[in-house]
Amino acid sequence: MHYSLTAFFTLSLAVVSLAEPTLSPYNVHEKRSAIPIGWSYTRRHESAATLPLRIALKQTNYGKHWTAGEISRKFSPSEESVSTVRDWLVENGLASERIRVSSTKGWINVIVTVKEAERLMNTEYNVYTHVSGQEHVACEAYHLPEHISTRVDFVLPSVNFDVKLKGRSGSQPEPGRAIGQPVTELEQCDQYITPICLRALYELVYEPVATEKNSYGVVEYTPQAYLQSDLQMFAMNYSTDLLGKEPVMVSIDGGYAQTEYQGFDYNGESALDLQYGMTLGHWQAKCHSLPDWGHGRRGFFQQLPRRHRWSYCTFEGGDNYTVDAQYPDPYGGGYEGPEDCGTATPAYVISTLISLRFYTARQCAEYAKLGLMGVTILYSSGDYGVAGHGDYCLNPNGTQSSTGTIFNPTFPGTCPYVTSVGATMVKPNATVFQAQPEMACMEVIYSGGGFSNYFAMPSYQKTAVDYYLQNYPPNYPPSIWNSTGMSRALPDISANGANYVVAVDGQFELVYGTSCSSPVSGAIFTMINDARLAIGKGPIGFINPTIYSAGFAGAFNDVTEGSNPGCGTEGYNATAGWDPVTGLGTPNFPKLLENWLALP
Repeated sequence: MHYSLTAFFTLSLAVVSLAEPTLSPYNVHEKRSAIPIGWSYTRRHESAATLPLRIALKQTNYGKHWTAGEISRKFSPSEESVSTVRDWLVENGLASERIRVSSTKGWINVIVTVKEAERLMNTEYNVYTHVSGQEHVACEAYHLPEHISTRVDFVLPSVNFDVKLKGRSGSQPEPGRAIGQPVTELEQCDQYITPICLRALYELVYEPVATEKNSYGVVEYTPQAYLQSDLQMFAMNYSTDLLGKEPVMVSIDGGYAQTEYQGFDYNGESALDLQYGMTLGHWQAKCHSLPDWGHGRRGFFQQLPRRHRWSYCTFEGGDNYTVDAQYPDPYGGGYEGPEDCGTATPAYVISTLISLRFYTARQCAEYAKLGLMGVTILYSSGDYGVAGHGDYCLNPNGTQSSTGTIFNPTFPGTCPYVTSVGATMVKPNATVFQAQPEMACMEVIYSGGGFSNYFAMPSYQKTAVDYYLQNYPPNYPPSIWNSTGMSRALPDISANGANYVVAVDGQFELVYGTSCSSPVSGAIFTMINDARLAIGKGPIGFINPTIYSAGFAGAFNDVTEGSNPGCGTEGYNATAGWDPVTGLGTPNFPKLLENWLALP
């Protein structure tokens, strides 16, 4: 593993109204309870080694449908917060010329030695080694003066262990069996999902009319890539109007549609997302390709937000080289061009699958800002029921393991500013012509859902979730799930996630997962955007407050059968109304379209 000769230190500042004294007692700012699974202590870090310290300043204010510049101005920390932290660093022996403040004041950066960082924050830095051989520098806890702590979100590097390791995490499609010839019969939708099945299930009858104004983005991570031959094979059987058409490639920091490596692990995700996203809407999707190899598999943590909003490169987060790739690549062998900042107009609807949990509040705030710009962000809720990614559950000390017993809802679906999408399936032997042919997905994968252990319940879902908790209270001890009734609940909605017929590497295969339901939902909302744009209205943007409102009652098909097992339990049950398995239900396109066209 490569180590930079310098380390980067970041503190996040809070905004207060009065100046504070420069002398105050130190308090613990962050502390880790245990070393995460797969990691072990190796040695103390060398005191002469250097760390790039980054100080992330706390942010203020929120609004609606702003420009990127307006968002930057609204959330910028105060001059007082910046000067207070800067003065503290200088008073502790760091020359002012070593201290850099990002252009929008979101971070303070300073190069220090390990010895200086340990003295500054009353801590010790260690080197930890993963079972894969990858090393990571972290501390067990660190302290900040009281007058600084109130202004700081976190310091990097510090206690976090959300290091991207080789091999993709998150909700990925699960491959089934090869099926030979394509299937086109509606009578077989309980065994094979094709575009015609989805159109029948959700009454998708729509021809786009504002394609020049509209956009739908699908996020892929190199070496994940599509093969044009697979897209054409699918189009030949299910959408002949797309023959000869390709997705619009939006390369971010060197991401590209590689063809050297092939197979389901490389092509399955992209094939699924693009074949169904393009076919259902009859348009060319934007494929946002981000690098996901090199740099110890860092590189995608903030690339999507920063590509769509220039200020994100330096504002309230900027780049964190413990999880973000550095461009140009300082080590060689990677992307040698400059990083992309604000070089792409965001699509109105973006579907993506994975994210890091580290500083979740900060990343969640960035999704909120995209929502304020009129972008709809959809995230898969996970494929392991009440367990987290990889079927890991929580232990009492907060770590994750395959033997844990505490429910582990997945981020970023728990972020209240994204729309979390669960998965359903057509019931065995059912037909799409029945009143409600679907149930929660319980074949190959289980729809992720539950109650956040971190984010509070947003007001928009309180009525729906309260009804569930009062009428269908889960029969589990509060020690294994968040039973407070005050936390963010997920998923918000669901769509079919089983038995998708997908062309992968020249043959048709069955695919499963919430990674199926999320892009399909994205395609549906993009159709609604198309209809609104055609009559001079704006995109639907952040949809959660709207879909939970009384005016949208009945706009989703209620799913009342099935559950989402995990962590040694049967999980939660799908019930009448919102539930933590399928959310509000699956889309009823005619009702959704009618309701959204009636809005300003």
